[in-house]
Amino acid sequence: MVPNIRSVHFVGICGTAMASAAVAMRERGFQVTGSDHNVYPPMSTFLEENNVEVFKFYSEEHLSHRPDLVVIGNAISRGNPEAEATLEQKLRYCSLPELLKEFFIRGKRSLVVTGTHGKTTTTSLLTWVFEHNGYCPSFLIGGIPSNLGKGARFNDSDWFIIEGDEYDSAFFDKRSKFVHYLPEVVIINNLEFDHADIFPNLEAIQNMFRRLVHLVPRNGLILANGDEPNVEPVLAIKHCPIQRFGLGESNDVRAEIKGLEAGHSEFLLHDRVYSVPLTGELNVRNALAVAACSLHCGLSYDQIQSAFSSFTGIRRRMEVRGTAGGVTVVDDFGHHPTAIRETLRAMRVRFPGRRVWAVFEPRSNTTRRNIFQTELAEALALADLVVVSEVARLELLTPAERLDPVRLMSDLHTFGRPAWYLPNADSIVNHIAPDVAPGDVVCVFTNGGFGGIHDKLLQRLRSETTDSP
Repeated sequence: MVPNIRSVHFVGICGTAMASAAVAMRERGFQVTGSDHNVYPPMSTFLEENNVEVFKFYSEEHLSHRPDLVVIGNAISRGNPEAEATLEQKLRYCSLPELLKEFFIRGKRSLVVTGTHGKTTTTSLLTWVFEHNGYCPSFLIGGIPSNLGKGARFNDSDWFIIEGDEYDSAFFDKRSKFVHYLPEVVIINNLEFDHADIFPNLEAIQNMFRRLVHLVPRNGLILANGDEPNVEPVLAIKHCPIQRFGLGESNDVRAEIKGLEAGHSEFLLHDRVYSVPLTGELNVRNALAVAACSLHCGLSYDQIQSAFSSFTGIRRRMEVRGTAGGVTVVDDFGHHPTAIRETLRAMRVRFPGRRVWAVFEPRSNTTRRNIFQTELAEALALADLVVVSEVARLELLTPAERLDPVRLMSDLHTFGRPAWYLPNADSIVNHIAPDVAPGDVVCVFTNGGFGGIHDKLLQRLRSETTDSP
């Protein structure tokens, strides 16, 4: 593929990974163009600053120069005029994961972090361990680590650290993205049912993970969460080493939690105590996976701990957005019951003795459905008060398949939790603002923008504090 390509066009260029790859291709001397119907900062500014021509709509005219390669984003579906023109004109095309494999990963030492929960945190922490110690790795992360300031970098390092998403690659390639990443080491943090729009059940997801582990070479390594029963069925292989990590006694790499306190956690591994500035048991497992992978790759305890000590977190993972009137507003990307549950448990450690509000937007393709009807109530009930917004894109689901808010409210009341179902961010702010008290913590769970609810709530609370006598 590579030698014959001089010009590349990206359909759906304004995604973080797509834009980063487009700029990296231009830096390598390719002629790069792209298009998207959502062209806005910061990615539009990033592309403009790097002299990538971007069209602000889709049209087959954007392919009139007949690019040597068309990269089609996974948000693009049949009917898109540029996708249709690519097929009709028989242009060479690929998905973004395929592009990454051929142009950026092949020949490198690829460390792939997978799992239903904790991928972004684990990938960010692993990348920082390597970066902090001078390895300057290439990386692609589904979030923005504060230490790194961006979610992607493509360079000539021997190392490539990548968040391995199990979501599909493109409309023409329904395999998970991670099967393209040429893994030397695979971390499997955990495995639960998710992405109900593309996977019918847990077994279908496990089958994708089976494809992944069959790609690990004999000189590679699989690091699998030995405390997670859903992971074990995908490990029936003999072609490469497998190490199970976790807190249970049967694990090959076993840690013992030494302390869970506000702002940091400690665990014992190989008679050395690791301290990481992250809260909660889930993050202990994330850090344990990073330590095990880093040790395998030749880093020392001192190198790992030095990086852990200077890690400053990831945006949208228990990120404090501000405090007003004594009320702390936290942003969290959690949108699966397990992630919500573990975050709320960690919140109790981080903010001991304080009243916690959980504000949840059912926005993901799984939580919009009633698949986790019971589990969502159980997770949200770990907060003191709960507010749930209207199910996103409600009209696209039948009543029989979508989340039932009446039942969710009833279940939360059964748990003894005051709970409200409100239509949007503005109504939620209007409801919460008069009832919060100094010392309260409001944790907003959403994988989207949620109508700017964080800033709206903080602004309202600041205004009321200023206006009070």
